[in-house]
Amino acid sequence: MTTKAPQTNARGGSTSATSRACARQINNSSFGAIQHHGAVDGVTGSCHQLFLDEHNSILVDCGLFQGAETSPGGSKYDKLEIEFPIDSIKALVATHVHIDHVGRIPYLIAAGFRGPIYCSEPSAELLPLVLEGALKTGVTRDKALIEKFLDRIRAQLHPLPYNQWQPVIEEDGSTLNIRLQRAGHILGSAYVECDLQAQGQTRRTIFSGDLGAPNTPLLYGPTPSEGCDELVIESTYGDRIHEGREQRAEKLRNAIECALKDGGSVLIPAFSIGRTQELLYELENIIHQQREKGGTNNPWHDLPVIVDSPLASRFTEVYRRLEKYWDQEAQTVLQQGRHPLSFEQLITVDDHDTHIRMVNRLAQTKQPAIVIAASGMCASGRIVNYLKAMLGEPRHNVIFVGYQAKGTPGRDIQKYGSRQGYVELDGERLSTKAGIETISGYSAHADQSDLLSFVQKMKVIPQVVRIVHGDSEAKRKLRESIVVSSLSIEVWIPSG
Repeated sequence: MTTKAPQTNARGGSTSATSRACARQINNSSFGAIQHHGAVDGVTGSCHQLFLDEHNSILVDCGLFQGAETSPGGSKYDKLEIEFPIDSIKALVATHVHIDHVGRIPYLIAAGFRGPIYCSEPSAELLPLVLEGALKTGVTRDKALIEKFLDRIRAQLHPLPYNQWQPVIEEDGSTLNIRLQRAGHILGSAYVECDLQAQGQTRRTIFSGDLGAPNTPLLYGPTPSEGCDELVIESTYGDRIHEGREQRAEKLRNAIECALKDGGSVLIPAFSIGRTQELLYELENIIHQQREKGGTNNPWHDLPVIVDSPLASRFTEVYRRLEKYWDQEAQTVLQQGRHPLSFEQLITVDDHDTHIRMVNRLAQTKQPAIVIAASGMCASGRIVNYLKAMLGEPRHNVIFVGYQAKGTPGRDIQKYGSRQGYVELDGERLSTKAGIETISGYSAHADQSDLLSFVQKMKVIPQVVRIVHGDSEAKRKLRESIVVSSLSIEVWIPSG
């Protein structure tokens, strides 16, 4: 999936003269050229290759395709192998550990990649857990084989602190150095600054990875960028503005209180890493506020908050262990003696038998509960059993707090559930009578305003911006907002 020229220029019409000049420069010289191997036709499968010259390059992310999005080589189910040459790739840089950014690393290793894998220090702790889960669900349950692979990964991992330059390629006077900066998306997330130098030419390229909002719970916001010549930026929510943090917390509280009155449960499909921990932080804060109000009849006092995901529990443990990376607000909460990721009403469910009993109990009784379970897009995992048992009951509620990709059950429930529609889960058609709500403000992704601000606040404004990792409308809207803000930027939307 090589992009040699812009699909759409900054003005949305035919390619401009400047764009054609840029395209010729990339075609005639490998210096600074970029090839996109994913995340150009949707929001998954992030994988981008940056060339120092024709013999030396790095890969930024190597993610799995999800939902209706498929690998350029074919179906995501049977053609996950790497379909592009890897001989020039000297290193892999992982911006963060979500599966759509790192899920194809096992296939990259299988293809023969033995170079270093650079990532932040928190990501280095989280990545083996993510890949272990991916291998168990998608490749093999053989413990010895999985452990052998994880040993290989650990040997190739090179954790980097934030804001420190790291030489990656040094050959015949040409160099490629990288630096990681906080991206504010999940713990350990980073955007990647790449400095290239060859034959008197210098160039800085930035890959945004996934950027977070400035007020994401637990995390510092994205570090302002010094700027670059070329920026590759995500656009997941490039077409909308999120609710403010106070608004979304109020909306979450109201949705849960409605379910409490109905004697139902609140189901929250969430990714095991990032969203789950942020939700726990917010829920602990709501419970703390409700307790301060006093009163013995307050239903929040004994409301169970259930995390039904062994992987999410393990990630939460790592989050707790890495609390030195939490932001100042979270540090203040800790100093007050509160424990936002291990509070009294939190229940974790690990083994499968306990999971089935919990599903049956909540489905058959009127005991209210909040359930957070994977997967975030309802395509697999334990959330599916809860949905199958509860979607048909009006007293239950489903709250979506993250992006639902096209072709996933989550998108269908989100789109048709409020119309009393149906969804297919495990080949079974289920009517949707439960309450369906979306709280976009809890997305770990920056919204259009945040993305635009990231560009505008650069000390050196990029000459070229490539918009990736978004649906077509999100990319188009973000392009328009960048063009309005600065007509001097060439804005490209690469195509597959």
